Parts: sequence; C-alpha cells; structure tokens
Amino acid sequence: MSDLRAAVAAGALGSEEGYRELLQSIVEVARAIFGARASSVFLHDDETDELVFEAVAGEGAGELVGQRFPSSTGIAGWVLVTRQPLVVDELDKDPRFAREAAESTGFVPKGLMAAPLLHEDRALGVLEVLDRPQQSAFSLAEMELLGLFANEAAIALDLLQKARSARAVLEEEGGEAEALARFAMRLDEAEPDKRDAALQLLDALGKLLRER
Repeated sequence: MSDLRAAVAAGALGSEEGYRELLQSIVEVARAIFGARASSVFLHDDETDELVFEAVAGEGAGELVGQRFPSSTGIAGWVLVTRQPLVVDELDKDPRFAREAAESTGFVPKGLMAAPLLHEDRALGVLEVLDRPQQSAFSLAEMELLGLFANEAAIALDLLQKARSARAVLEEEGGEAEALARFAMRLDEAEPDKRDAALQLLDALGKLLRER
C-alpha cells in the first residue's frame, strides 16, 4: 500500500487529466514566450528506458503525444543523461542531433533549447523549445526563464507519474484499496495534526490488509 499512500497523500489520485492539462499549458506558454515554432515535454519511462512525448505545442501537436524512442536518442537523450541544459543554434552541425528521429516526427528543427526536468534528484524527462527566432544571441535571462519552465514541468510530470502509479495500484488491489484511496483523498483538506493522525491510520490499515 505504500505506493498508493504516497500517491494519494500527494493529492495525485485521479488527477492524470489535470496534470496532462498543466503540462500542455506549460509547453504552450513556453512556446509563446520564446516565440518558438514548437515546444515539448518528454517523460523518461524507467521500465522501457524510453523518452515519451507527453505534451506538445506547435509543430506536431496532436500527433506526437505518446510516441516513444530510446532514451539515448539525440539532444533530448544527452540532456537527460547529463542533467545539463543545452542550447544549439545550428542542429545540422551538432553530432548529437538525431536527424532520422526528428524526420520520423514530421518536423526537423534548425535549433533548440533543452532543459532536464529534475525532481528530488531524479531526471524525469526533458523540456525542449524548438526554432526560436534568431534575432539575437541566447541570453542568461532566457536560460533562467527556461529553467523556471523546467521546474514547473518537473513538478507536473512527477504528479502525473504518481497519478498513474496510484491508478495502477487501484487496478491491482481492487475494492479494498479503492476504499482506502477515497479515505486518503480527503487528507489534503485536513488540518496538519489531523492529517498526521490520518496518515498513521492509513499505514495501519495497509499493514492489516497485507497480513490478511
């Protein structure tokens, strides 16, 4: 029950669509702010070691969500592994650029900015902003702004993962887990002292179910 408890205590249960909408809002605003042709968020799927399109604004929107490719692929893969942001103005001259992967999406960008989505020492995915106007050199202020978008996207991606984890636990555990989930969903509304007591009760109930 620990996965379920963690998920619902964080207010994530049953909110997958809400977190998807939040991620979509983030990429849309990022695209607008930077004047880019597209923006996207990738999730790193630990089980398959793949990067998955979770939200896309601009070029490829509505077509790319759900598409997967190996986590080591291209600029996104480099950013995920190194946990370092990257700006590339001329992708065709960068050996890390996976042109074939880009062509498979139907959109081959000329330049991009990318930032890792880090949460609690974990690399959850990558945020990319593609083909921003080449009016001036990339500034420190823009890098800081990209970092702010990445922070928000990492939080939303973490909550999305917890929501999916909670849903999977419910499907496996059945009615008893669902009853505990409904109970736990009320925790965020409780005062701090009551919330602590409720979490202790939830732990005790989970332990009882495991021993049956």
